[in-house]
Amino acid sequence: MANLKDIRDRIKSIKSIQKVTKAMKMVAAAKMRRAQENMEQARPYSTRLAEIIQHLLSEVDRDLLPLLNVREVKRTAYVVVTSDKGLAGSFNSSVLRKAQNEIDELGKENVDVFCIGKKSRDHFKARGYNIIDSHAYFWSDLNFNYAIKIGNGIVSHFLNGHVDEIHVVYNEFVNVATQMVLTEKLLPLDYGSDEAAVADRLYEPSKDEVVKSLVPRHLNVQIWKYLLESFSSEQAARMVAMENATRNSEDMINDLTLEFNKARQAAITTEMLEIVSGAEALK
Repeated sequence: MANLKDIRDRIKSIKSIQKVTKAMKMVAAAKMRRAQENMEQARPYSTRLAEIIQHLLSEVDRDLLPLLNVREVKRTAYVVVTSDKGLAGSFNSSVLRKAQNEIDELGKENVDVFCIGKKSRDHFKARGYNIIDSHAYFWSDLNFNYAIKIGNGIVSHFLNGHVDEIHVVYNEFVNVATQMVLTEKLLPLDYGSDEAAVADRLYEPSKDEVVKSLVPRHLNVQIWKYLLESFSSEQAARMVAMENATRNSEDMINDLTLEFNKARQAAITTEMLEIVSGAEALK
């Protein structure tokens, strides 16, 4: 059994860590509320824009824009969205595991990787994957202009013919306790046909002009959506992880306190027996 000083030091150390986890939980909760508001504002716009483009794609010539060209898939790119920091449960590991499994199925020599977040960059760099570009340490100043910057680099890689498809792996925010890892195809745009919906709509100045205007905007909005969803999911996952850590530390403190009391009682009993034995020996 550990001595009293060791147990007392462990209790003190755990209480110090508990203060940190409580503070991190409150910070994550505040960030999550702000991120969730931004995400919920962006979702309807992103969804509606995708619906309009879906209605139009079957009615326009795909040669109208290089972004619409469907080519034989010889090389693929993956955009993997993670965080810069850990202490968020399985938030990063789930994304990285899914992305790596899908890339390995295609063969990592046939895949280019865009890493968003330090965890993604470190993971794929250490394993020798072909990283084209990476972005880190921007989450605290996340804004739409930076999303456009990220999107331009990804889209230009497709337009220059380096890859024939681009997929994005990210965490979708479902609720505070649930984040779903998804893989979506970003390019080329392909929503299938929706001719029934097109028949009821009129577009001005023309369908071709609307597509030319909306498709680049849509891609920027999609990148913005991925970043907002991932950031909200990260803060929710960290808040839950810190809450669990705080609860576990409380259990550890209770167990150590019980052990401390037992050890103290055993020490007191031993001292009393020594005193009684000494007194008997003097008689």
